[in-house]
Amino acid sequence: MLPRIGISVGDLAGIGPEVIYKTFLDPRLLKFCTPVVYGTAAVLFDDFPADPNHEPLRFRQVREAADIAPGKHNAVSCWEDDDVQLTPGQPSAASGAAARQSLLAAARDLKAGLLDGLVTAPISKENTQADDFRFPGHTEFLTSFFEAKESLMLLVADELRVATATGHIPLKDVSARLTKELLTNKLRILLASLKNDFGIEKPRVAVLGLNPHAGENGLLGTEEAAVVTPVIQQLLQSGHLVFGPYPADGYFGTGQYKQFDATLSLYHDQGLIPFKTLAFERGVNYTAGLSVIRTSPDHGTAYGLAGQFKADETSFREALYLACELVKYRQAEAEIKPLIPGPAPRGGRRE
Repeated sequence: MLPRIGISVGDLAGIGPEVIYKTFLDPRLLKFCTPVVYGTAAVLFDDFPADPNHEPLRFRQVREAADIAPGKHNAVSCWEDDDVQLTPGQPSAASGAAARQSLLAAARDLKAGLLDGLVTAPISKENTQADDFRFPGHTEFLTSFFEAKESLMLLVADELRVATATGHIPLKDVSARLTKELLTNKLRILLASLKNDFGIEKPRVAVLGLNPHAGENGLLGTEEAAVVTPVIQQLLQSGHLVFGPYPADGYFGTGQYKQFDATLSLYHDQGLIPFKTLAFERGVNYTAGLSVIRTSPDHGTAYGLAGQFKADETSFREALYLACELVKYRQAEAEIKPLIPGPAPRGGRRE
């Protein structure tokens, strides 16, 4: 059965609807998945210009996910008022409410088993806030909604994988948040995801230092000696291939990251700036550590591009591909495990 991939539309004043529309203009994607967009197709897509190279994009509008048609473009109504008035590039209370409603409806259906995976279009973290939605981003909301103790933001572009130990928090709070327990938990999630989601039997992981030159033996900071190094040594003693801490300034520029299956940065921009520099157009954000599959493009709402039909859909398309691949991998593993004693065999490290 084709993976049923739910798609939350993000902030409608941004480029989310456009990159969704452009992605599904290619009918070949229906060979990979059954897409289910959460929103009203007429509101989302009717104002986009016709493409002379493609047939018009048509969606089956349904009231609930139980009525979707396999191998077709589906849209699930999830707004109380389908006549949403929006202006591209100008976020509003209406666009924030629509983003919340789309995400909540898709997450509920994913939890109910009506979907196999979820791809989220970008939201404005500020514009999405409400009395019943106090989360700094998709990652934090989905971690809470699916009752995971911890999750991990993992950026993926082919063999380049960069995770962040701390996520959407102020930079001034990173040091206090970076405890041995948190770092150990994040590394264990990363190691498990590399093995269970990406088929890497014995993953090699690098950890970056927090301070310039990884602390310079305590001269420029003590977090490496007090927190990072003891955690790495403990995991090494447990048989895991975890190395570091590496000075962050030259790690990516020298290509050192190519020696590892993934890199754990210690705060948001430390990992996302080099990742987006290397792979902005094709990067995917994957939430590791959840019981479900969720991906998203690695860009934001791009209000400045909205309404011009100039947005690049590559990252969203890659997020869709990765969601399909991970769903199929987990499904295949679930089918294999009952047939053999002990742990299921995994593929070797990808070179």
